[in-house]
Amino acid sequence: MKGFLPTTILVTGAMLAGGCATKKYVRNTTAPIQAKVDQVGEQTTQNTTQIQDTRNQLKQVDEKAQSGISAAQERAATADQHAGDAMNRANAANQLATTADQKADQNAQGLSSLRNVVSNIDDYKLQTSTTVPFPFNRYTLTADNKADLDKLADEVKNDRRYFIAVEGYTDSVGTRQYNEELSRRRAEAVENYLVGQHDIPLFRIHIIGLGEDKPVDAAHNREARAKNRRVEVKVFSADQVLSSLNTGNAEASRQENK
Repeated sequence: MKGFLPTTILVTGAMLAGGCATKKYVRNTTAPIQAKVDQVGEQTTQNTTQIQDTRNQLKQVDEKAQSGISAAQERAATADQHAGDAMNRANAANQLATTADQKADQNAQGLSSLRNVVSNIDDYKLQTSTTVPFPFNRYTLTADNKADLDKLADEVKNDRRYFIAVEGYTDSVGTRQYNEELSRRRAEAVENYLVGQHDIPLFRIHIIGLGEDKPVDAAHNREARAKNRRVEVKVFSADQVLSSLNTGNAEASRQENK
């Protein structure tokens, strides 16, 4: 028994010593492997994080791309709508232009006749006339003279556009200066009667004394001289032209309203 105990102790010590050596070996052997495993695990974690970041970035890029595509499609649709609206406006403008051309043609036809009337607006036409004779070296109106002027005034009282030309004349007896003055006095006598007795506006009467010019009869006898002592009263009217102008205006208005 005494010899067995030391032996047991030695064996147990050897076993314990051998077990400690084995654990140490195992630790020394597995430590690098574990470090490598840990390194691989950490690298895997980093790779996973990078992959996830890349996926997130790709997702953002895709979302932006989709957003850009949607915006582009929306702009394209808006552009198509604007193009359609522009086409509709162009068609409407063409239609208006066609209508305007048609009206312009109608107006041109109406205005063509109107211009013909307007071009002659100042062409007053002789409406009526009378000749007032005077005795030798006189410029006073007689009863017969006044009757003739009364008749003429009645004929123009309803006119709107007219003027009266009063031309005084004498025979060839006497000087030219005296005859011109006498002829003007005769014309003034007619003017005063028309203004005073028939209220004809003074601005409608134009008088002139022409003396012995423009004789009615160039003979040198009593009868010829009596014919030349006169005042010629002529009424010129534009009422017929005005009537044509109004007709032209009415026609142009009718054409425009078609």
